[in-house]
Amino acid sequence: MPTPPGPEADLHVHTVASGHAYSTINEIAAEAAGRGLRLVGMTDHGPALPGGPHLYHFLALRFIPQSICGVRILRGVEANIIGDGCLDLDDDHLARLELVLAGFHPGCGYPGRSMEDNTRTLLSVMDKPQVHVVCHPGNPEFPLDYRAVARHAAATGTALEINNASFAVSRAGSTDNCRHLARCCAEFGAPVALGSDAHIAQGVGQLDQALAEARRAGIRDEQIVNLTLASTLDFLGLAC
Repeated sequence: MPTPPGPEADLHVHTVASGHAYSTINEIAAEAAGRGLRLVGMTDHGPALPGGPHLYHFLALRFIPQSICGVRILRGVEANIIGDGCLDLDDDHLARLELVLAGFHPGCGYPGRSMEDNTRTLLSVMDKPQVHVVCHPGNPEFPLDYRAVARHAAATGTALEINNASFAVSRAGSTDNCRHLARCCAEFGAPVALGSDAHIAQGVGQLDQALAEARRAGIRDEQIVNLTLASTLDFLGLAC
């Protein structure tokens, strides 16, 4: 039986603008094209992360071509959650972007300490129409009620990321949480995004483990928003 094709889009990629990544968008696009990807989300960290880009970086994304090396480039951000319903870019700036990821990161001013705090805060962020994807929700540093999060994702249409790097190089201790989250997504029919969280061009499109975990959990292909170019653009409400 043939192996189902992998995702055509990688929605979580960092360039040198993030301050702790190592490739330009041109290098990333060239690598993505060589791997058969059709779309990449340029999602550098928001300005609250130490070493992250200034607000002007996001205002200037209009200079990035829509396509590089034949790969569609989405102008986006990995915004930092800093409080209930609050990110480190305001709503007007978020609305200018094609792709908004939102997630918890240490050192960015978020004061929550408990699972209840984290869950309440995340649900309020998911209510924001500008937010498309919750990134790396399996991070054990910010515990969550995954059933509540998956239920709310299904209600709001916000995708929950299964982050490939969380199984290998980032956020030690995430694996069991990611698997629990994936099962909750399958149970509630929540949208799911797969992301490499690449910080160097060679990491773009590395989604194999995230995809395998999604399918092992029983997540249907139609739940995976970035499985094809068409499904990605449709999820984001963007034209081809």
